[in-house]
Amino acid sequence: QVQLAESGGGLVQPGGSLRLSCAASGRAFTTYAMNWFRQAPGKEREFVAAISWSGNTQRYGDSVKGRFTISRDNAKRTVYLQMNSLKPEDTAVYYCAATLGTTQTTRMDSWGQGTLVTVSS
Repeated sequence: QVQLAESGGGLVQPGGSLRLSCAASGRAFTTYAMNWFRQAPGKEREFVAAISWSGNTQRYGDSVKGRFTISRDNAKRTVYLQMNSLKPEDTAVYYCAATLGTTQTTRMDSWGQGTLVTVSS
């Protein structure tokens, strides 16, 4: 298992930027491909981004392509989500998740507690 803890959420105006962080502990961070998901009230959980254990492969959900960037620093055991050009519809609780699979794997092995991002004027 790996334990995950998100941080960096908060209130931001439309068009603004925010960077989320997810710190990992417990198991070797490099074992896992890392993902970001989000869930807005009353809606299904939505895939946001994924990154391979090496960082060489990345995948994004259609709604965030061109605006969000996922990255990881294995030395710091941290994955990041840089969010630019934020829109009100980006408002959600954002979760990081780890999988022993690849960036195409949908089953997650560990989840963080979530961090709330609110995009509003």
